[in-house]
Amino acid sequence: MEEALLLPDQSERKWVVITRRGFVEELKKMSFLAAPMVAVTVSNYLLQVVSMMMVGHLGELSLSGVSIATSFTNVTGFIPLFGLASALETLCGQAYGAEEYQKLGTYTYSAMIFLLPICIPISILWIFMDKLLVLVGQDPQIADVACKYSIWLVPALLAYAILRSLIHYLQSQSLILPMFLSSCATLCFHVPTCYVLIYIVDLGNTGAALSIVLSYWFNVIVLVLYMRYSSSCEKTRTLFVNDINFSCVKEFFRFALPSAVMVCLEWGSFEVLILLSGLLPDSKLETSVLSICLTTTSLHYFVPFGIGAAASTRVSNELGAGHPETARLAVSVVTVLAIAEAVLVGITLYCCRYLLGYAFSNERDVVNYVAELVPLLSVSVTMDSLQAVLSGVARGSGWQHIGAYVNLGAYYLVGIPVAAVLCFVLDLRGKGLWIGILLGSTVQAISLAVVTSLTNWQKQATMARERIFDATSSAYN
Repeated sequence: MEEALLLPDQSERKWVVITRRGFVEELKKMSFLAAPMVAVTVSNYLLQVVSMMMVGHLGELSLSGVSIATSFTNVTGFIPLFGLASALETLCGQAYGAEEYQKLGTYTYSAMIFLLPICIPISILWIFMDKLLVLVGQDPQIADVACKYSIWLVPALLAYAILRSLIHYLQSQSLILPMFLSSCATLCFHVPTCYVLIYIVDLGNTGAALSIVLSYWFNVIVLVLYMRYSSSCEKTRTLFVNDINFSCVKEFFRFALPSAVMVCLEWGSFEVLILLSGLLPDSKLETSVLSICLTTTSLHYFVPFGIGAAASTRVSNELGAGHPETARLAVSVVTVLAIAEAVLVGITLYCCRYLLGYAFSNERDVVNYVAELVPLLSVSVTMDSLQAVLSGVARGSGWQHIGAYVNLGAYYLVGIPVAAVLCFVLDLRGKGLWIGILLGSTVQAISLAVVTSLTNWQKQATMARERIFDATSSAYN
């Protein structure tokens, strides 16, 4: 007799039997999507990491300036675009599951059309970044380096708006291999380009920013060519201009705005750590160390984020197809993957605590300070894994608005206030900042776990199909 697992069904107040075979089959499907998606997300993020690592060896001022610029441009530009484009995970994923293939092209082109104009005010903000940083108490030298770096990143912002739309378009169809190959090719292109521009051409910080610009556009061109000429996208790449109407735009922004708020609240809280560290007595050391820790945890974050993206695809496809039981099974499988990944990474990070700092800096004080914070980082990765995966479930299900409220409470009512008290009142400095944000991540993970466990999956499936078919009928009426 085959072994089975009993899971509670909140919608119908009964126990649902999940066989071991069913669990294993779903695990295979999830792994097939998750493994390359992890590579895609990590490869994309490594573009900024590689640039910062190479700049870090130019000196402490360059590392601090580029760290501040990276934080500022992320929280004001790349992350908002990332969040807005995440609406496609819900819309395209559920449309593909419902076999309404023409809607994928419509939603994707709509996203590009409305994301590109948003880049204009963001670019203006970046041009005057130095004045804003000095106004909030940052070192003028660091602010000047950060501003020059950010100005050179403006073309990358335009490429990013297109890139994120293409990634979600392909992800919703489980076309992971082309994204994997293009991301790996982009990273291979970026590393030598960055080195040449920084050290051979002697452009320094400017070369680091310019290499990111070239790499983003390289990735966009590759994916656009695939979308245009691949037979796999034949049904979904077609644009019907008549489909882009007020109803379509309204539906996109219905999910885009809470998606952006959800992502910005979370990532913005971590960027606040860098800004607060700049107010400490030894601002260059504190900023450099916390930026290294943040870069490390952010790099890890994209591993469970890739798993969460796979979960989002599976959940949205199955809800769109009207299969709530399979969607619930996918959530169970992805939770197991997240826990296993967190334990492995946490142990590895702790064992390498005395070596981590050398990857970013040759300064002995920086390396020692990083080693002190690594035990806290090891705990952070566990919470990051859980909340990243559950956030993917939220995006696939379409309840980003709940995730936005959760992130607001976890980080801005708990995490940041506690971090400020520990840092400035109890004089724990950088360690206090990290303890506070770790508490915020813990509250977020627990809250999302509770919401997920209480989700009525049958209702979510019904809402998904009604949304897709109502939008389709409205477009033709």
